[in-house]
Amino acid sequence: MKAAPSPDPICVRVNDAARMIGVGRTKLYELIAAGEVETVKLGKATRITTASLHDLIRRQREAG
Repeated sequence: MKAAPSPDPICVRVNDAARMIGVGRTKLYELIAAGEVETVKLGKATRITTASLHDLIRRQREAG
């Protein structure tokens, strides 16, 4: 019996999010401060929603 594929994450750690979009942590924090990327606090941990990363890339493509 084959295991079901694991679902794509809906949020990721800051380091992982930065790696996913090819920027450094500092740049990602700048994007967060500018309201370009959505964060979620889970206890003391800050997570970045993958949906907001996809939206950021889509907006950058459209801006061209």
